[in-house]
Amino acid sequence: MHFAWNTPDIGNFIATLICIVLVFAALFFVLVKVAKRKASFFFLGSCAFLFLLAYLFDLPVVCILVAAVTSAGLAACFFANLGDLRKFIANPFSRQTAKAVNFGIERIYDTQQLYKNIESAVISLSNARIGAIMTFEKNTSLKDIMKNGVPVNAPVTPEILMTIFYPGTRLHDGAVVIHGNEIIAASVFFTPTTKPFAGKYGSRHRAAIGISEVSDAVTVVVSEETGRISFAVNGDLEAVTQQNFLRVFENYMADHSTSEE
Repeated sequence: MHFAWNTPDIGNFIATLICIVLVFAALFFVLVKVAKRKASFFFLGSCAFLFLLAYLFDLPVVCILVAAVTSAGLAACFFANLGDLRKFIANPFSRQTAKAVNFGIERIYDTQQLYKNIESAVISLSNARIGAIMTFEKNTSLKDIMKNGVPVNAPVTPEILMTIFYPGTRLHDGAVVIHGNEIIAASVFFTPTTKPFAGKYGSRHRAAIGISEVSDAVTVVVSEETGRISFAVNGDLEAVTQQNFLRVFENYMADHSTSEE
């Protein structure tokens, strides 16, 4: 039997091995580290092992078959993990750990009181039919996106939020970005989603969905026309009642380990 390492050009053999390792290492990073799919890891590892064996034993037909299966599998993996990959492409150097991004001195605050303040502001805005969009930063840093807004660095209170979104004020248009118990910026404009929807959605709702497609942030939208309250999370929009707002908000803000198989 002829083996690949018996080739006269040993330099070409080593270079080919290095290329194979680099290609599979890059695919491993994208599918496993970014998309965090264990199934992708087993699939990719099996393909790499079979391809390497076929190459070492100089079985070109097997190499072609494994390459074809790998290509089809990779295409399926990319489509299945498109949402996670889009987040990575939009902000490849964002921090994805459970530790929140530190904008300054971390303060100890009453989370329940903070959520009550947000609930009070949202319900007041809804009753008054004042359009609003609030984005709550979690693990993905929105620092670069906030550059088009106006720095605020104010505490989260119903009065400040109502003042910001009151029609006619300079900061009324755009979103506020909240980190912890602090309003970091206002009048921030997000890239709207291009996803088609059956219903009619305004610019606020499309902007909210757009930021949720590229980050793990939780965005609350209040409709100016109807006063309806909605959440934009992971590229989806969910309408809630005033009575259910606090429960749903607390659930979305909780840190959940999403170890998807």
